[in-house]
Amino acid sequence: MKRYFSLTLITAAVLAGCATTSITSDDVTKGYNSIQADEIAKHVKVLASDEFGGRAPSSPGEKLTLDYLTAQFKALGLKPGNGNSFLQEVPLVSLEADSDMVLKIGGKNYQYKTDMVMGSSRISENQAIENSELVFVGYGVNAPEYNWNDYEGLDVKGKTVVMLVNDPGFATKNPDLFTGDAMTYYGRWTYKYEEASRQGAAGAIIIHETAPASYPWSVVENSWSGEQFGFQKENNNMDRVAVEGWVTTDVAKELFNKAGLDFDTLKANAAKGAYHVDMGDLTASIKIKNTIKKSISYNFIATLPGSEKPDEHVIYSAHWDHLGTDKNRKGDQIFNGAHDNATGTAGLIEVAEAFTKLPKHPSRSMTFLAVTAEEQGLLGSKYYAANPVIAANKTVANINMDSLNLLGKVKDISVVGIGKSQMDDLLTTVALEQGRTISGDPNPSSGGYYRSDHFAFANMGIPAMYAGGGTQAFDEETANYRKRMSLVLRGCYHQPCDRYRDEWDLSGAVQDLQLFYKVGFNISEQEQWPTWNTNSEFQRK
Repeated sequence: MKRYFSLTLITAAVLAGCATTSITSDDVTKGYNSIQADEIAKHVKVLASDEFGGRAPSSPGEKLTLDYLTAQFKALGLKPGNGNSFLQEVPLVSLEADSDMVLKIGGKNYQYKTDMVMGSSRISENQAIENSELVFVGYGVNAPEYNWNDYEGLDVKGKTVVMLVNDPGFATKNPDLFTGDAMTYYGRWTYKYEEASRQGAAGAIIIHETAPASYPWSVVENSWSGEQFGFQKENNNMDRVAVEGWVTTDVAKELFNKAGLDFDTLKANAAKGAYHVDMGDLTASIKIKNTIKKSISYNFIATLPGSEKPDEHVIYSAHWDHLGTDKNRKGDQIFNGAHDNATGTAGLIEVAEAFTKLPKHPSRSMTFLAVTAEEQGLLGSKYYAANPVIAANKTVANINMDSLNLLGKVKDISVVGIGKSQMDDLLTTVALEQGRTISGDPNPSSGGYYRSDHFAFANMGIPAMYAGGGTQAFDEETANYRKRMSLVLRGCYHQPCDRYRDEWDLSGAVQDLQLFYKVGFNISEQEQWPTWNTNSEFQRK
């Protein structure tokens, strides 16, 4: 049985062992109480304003965002985190596919956005597949540790693979199959394209279904059209499939019928074990015309140097970017990204400010990293992981903030990836001080632990925490508000309506930011670094 003690007692014990530290529990509380809803709102209103244009990488909105962050962190007295600079260059290339495209299969033309969204990750003006044979490859997974290979004995060179989203555990709810209802990285669209490329396929098509994808077709339509960013590479991504994209469920069912196959039957078969089947005589043809632009985007990094161990860092992260502006769209063209993720970016500023209220800096350095191009496949954090400003063996832990709680105070806190590391214990201690308990991910099938920037730190071997919000409303009034506002937030995910709203209840965001602040402080003052649990797929390298 685990024993949990109050943060006040832990803090007092830690400070008693640090004779040179003059920070008292009252000082910690002063920083805690400095985090306020009106301050969060002030930052979100600026970052999510129309002037910032949706904060797309390499856009005028990026410069406005970086200038704002620089001004805020300078005013707080933090130091540039990358030598003499607050910025880390991230070389990007944007590919914008011409919307004048059709996908030809079985004598029918399928239309862009209505039926499908297609593109190419190859840095090339023209890519195509011509009469490419279709093969259904189940979930498109090759996972030796789960004894699962949908490609076993199959040669897909020159062919186009068609596959389901998520992984077999979601379909069966079998806790012994993969990780049951909780999506693994094998269920992510990024993995599926990567594996199809490794297998030598010419094209890769994912079948969209709302429940296993965890978002509606409108998210595919908005997120994977327009400019798509990737890294500048010497091989121009020519090792990727030529064409990749999505089709709606209705299109998929129609295609299977044309091939003399039943979609529901094949879907059920795919969940029973590694599975693939040719789709008759069906072939796919499509031409992709890309507009290519190379650019430099930036991660932002600021540091509050530690008073005792300045070379050891606790890193708070959030992504500053969103989807930008779609000038081809009718009506509102700006994807303001207020919830996702102006709130998390505002959270970085608020937590940093809380630490500046202390009479002395924490023992370890507190570093604040706002990354670019999260919406394009976690590119900013991936680049940081490959080119770390702070070495992994000097990074104690990561606390990530993506889309703060706008649904009011709660009695619990949801932990995405619960059970992976000792960060859960540190979080539990502070949550109890707030009168809260910790709970698991309310939507494990969405694969949240593999969908935000902490994942890059986890892959580096650094214990990374992604938590926030909860499911147990503080009172009946809050519960009624949550019912109304949760529908708005869900409907505005990656939509132009993700704007700042005066009716937001930011008290839950304040709760969480105060919690993250205290967890970070405790990590700074304790002797031992947090570790991964032995059953985690991540370990210190």
